[in-house]
Amino acid sequence: MPEYPALELPDDPKLAQNITHFARALRRAGLPIGTGRILDAITAVQAAGFSEKRDFYWTLQACFVSRPEHRTVFAQIFRLYWRDPRYLEHMMSMLLPAVRGVQEDRKGQAAEKRAAEALLDGQERDLPEMDETQPEDGTEIEVDASLTISQEERLRTLDFEQMSTAEMAQAKRMLAQMTLPVKPIASRRSMADINGARIDRRATLRAAMRRGGELHRIAHVSPRPRWPNLVVLCDISGSMSQYSRVVLHFLHAVSNAKGAGWAKVHGFTFGTRLTNITRHLAQRDVDAALAAAGAQAQDWEGGTRIGSCIAQFNRDWSRRVMGQGAVVLLITDGLDREDPEVLSAAMERLHLSARRLIWLNPLLRWDEFAPKAQGIRAMLPHVDSFRAGHSIDSLAALAHAISRPDDVGEKARLMAQITSDPI
Repeated sequence: MPEYPALELPDDPKLAQNITHFARALRRAGLPIGTGRILDAITAVQAAGFSEKRDFYWTLQACFVSRPEHRTVFAQIFRLYWRDPRYLEHMMSMLLPAVRGVQEDRKGQAAEKRAAEALLDGQERDLPEMDETQPEDGTEIEVDASLTISQEERLRTLDFEQMSTAEMAQAKRMLAQMTLPVKPIASRRSMADINGARIDRRATLRAAMRRGGELHRIAHVSPRPRWPNLVVLCDISGSMSQYSRVVLHFLHAVSNAKGAGWAKVHGFTFGTRLTNITRHLAQRDVDAALAAAGAQAQDWEGGTRIGSCIAQFNRDWSRRVMGQGAVVLLITDGLDREDPEVLSAAMERLHLSARRLIWLNPLLRWDEFAPKAQGIRAMLPHVDSFRAGHSIDSLAALAHAISRPDDVGEKARLMAQITSDPI
């Protein structure tokens, strides 16, 4: 539970205006707050009173926070707005270049940065020049010079979970321009081709019969190209909510891209149950498409039942969408509490039905990632490629993994760890 800040009400007696300004800061930080919630908050504060800091904090949180990941942002903005008289100076320091070597909580740091940007919205940020001299004690400090790199290059490698509101909006615009090209599959059907390597005997003889049996030209054929389907299974549980939202933006761009080569793109979400969102992705407007998909997926940010959901997909949808050698993208962290044998059997059947099964796991962003969870150990042997899925660059690298059948990503290294360290 967060530390309750000492309540310091402003001198202005218009409490409703202060709550309204506070709600606007929360909205700029990404919380879905409308006029109705602001009116409810003012009414609730008037009913509960604000003589106790505990009551005031929880009253506002009950009115403005509806998702677990928004609690940290709310706590930061509440502390800055209602308590610290020098919050502007603190927020300025949050926007300065970071100093390496200081280990801080990643989620708290990202939430505080979003709070700073929300409260400073519309104000000019005059950042002081940094002193490049060494400190008096002689300690060498390494200064992060990432601000000298272009914003687009920095965003390509930045973790989705650590992005601010403005950075996330720019990342989604970049994802909307991305494509996922795929090479065609050579089928057994043939098509007329003057440069084909195979002779079309039937067409050659028919042309000769029309000329009295004289052979003037030999017809050739080549294999007719066939485009595979793309099937995406995206985990929308609580631990994957931030990544799944971005992946669905990317999936919408892929499904609506022209000339990408996919026969059809099928999208499924799963948490505690499986939901088919393919028809929603066909909408041109990405916000309308994801809003409709989120409304249909009732288990958003809930628990995780990976094995049961994949088994349901194998039973109800596999023959419908996987019959033409589909490529399957599985986006999940693999943290499942169900029976690992059930999960392993479901993954084995999914792997046998797919042309290629590629697993994107955001946990691979950690250099010291190890396959300790039982769910990961049960799933890893049944995928063709195991790759990270936490940044724009990691999603862009999918084109390389799909085009090269021999690409296994990090699977070989992690399978070696499982073999050497059985549980």
